[in-house]
Amino acid sequence: MDIHQHNRNLIGKFRAALYDIELDKLRAQLHDVFAPDASIHLAFPFEDLDGPDDLFETAYNPLIYAVPDLERRDFIVVAGESNGANLVGCGGHYIGVFEDYWLDIPPTQHAVFMRYHEFFRIEGDRVVEMQAVWDIPQVMIQADAWPMSPALGMAWQVPAPAPQNGLKHGPHDTETSATAYQVVFDMLTSILRSSEGVDAMQLDRYWHPKMNWYGPAGIGSMRRITGFRNWHQIPFLKAMPDRAADLNTGYMFADDDIVAFTAWPGAQLTLTQDGWLGIPPLNKPLTMRSLDFWRVENGMIRENWVLVDLLDMYNQMGVDVFSRMCEVTVARQPRGSFTI
Repeated sequence: MDIHQHNRNLIGKFRAALYDIELDKLRAQLHDVFAPDASIHLAFPFEDLDGPDDLFETAYNPLIYAVPDLERRDFIVVAGESNGANLVGCGGHYIGVFEDYWLDIPPTQHAVFMRYHEFFRIEGDRVVEMQAVWDIPQVMIQADAWPMSPALGMAWQVPAPAPQNGLKHGPHDTETSATAYQVVFDMLTSILRSSEGVDAMQLDRYWHPKMNWYGPAGIGSMRRITGFRNWHQIPFLKAMPDRAADLNTGYMFADDDIVAFTAWPGAQLTLTQDGWLGIPPLNKPLTMRSLDFWRVENGMIRENWVLVDLLDMYNQMGVDVFSRMCEVTVARQPRGSFTI
């Protein structure tokens, strides 16, 4: 069997365990997939966890307590090789009814969704490393508990790839994958020339006229190059013009028409100007965790799914987002937890 299909099947066990969840079995199911000493990196405030037991106790058990009918819905599952490692990348939503407090976010008793991008490095039929961003701020929005500045883009439940082909199966299509990889690699190389001006980035060369850019809560989603420029790229580059990323670090691979990238972190930058997320210039060096998927169609990028660990960036800036959220929702917090 093709190694990449083999690895997709392995992660399929993890996906299945989180689709029809049986809490008393979940810990054992995680042990079937993860090495005992797997290195697990989750979005803030979870951070680094040690192996499947810590993943269960720290991340999944509290989430399932708050959302008892939790269900995992993948819309992207891709596999490939990068820097000598075999990887699987997944994108999707956790959904269910939000019945109890989670990370102090007040429950709504309504259906809730939370996007995730999760990458798994596999050795010897076990996951030895996981890098994952959960869009926790997306849950804050749905709970009417938003503590940060308004997003410039649209907040919504982002869709699956337009051709409905995000769940890859079968042997790796080497030729198509290489072509898609090169398009995205060349685009990223051009974008990193931002200091030379808009023309140097050649956006029209790489991005489809009807492109969609699906960003995280706090930034939002947007359509067409004009939307991407106005509501993400211009504010981002204006505030942090020195951003730097090494495409040879982290992991970047393609599976058919979808290209994936993860690094922990993937960029270094300094907040020196105004204009991004309503945050004043702090002259503070920051790192950014960004886990991405791109879909290439007829030689151009038509869709781009992006999750940024914004809570980690706020934490680096010295802003306690969760404390502010509790102040916003103080009347809905458990009695005695906070005072007005």
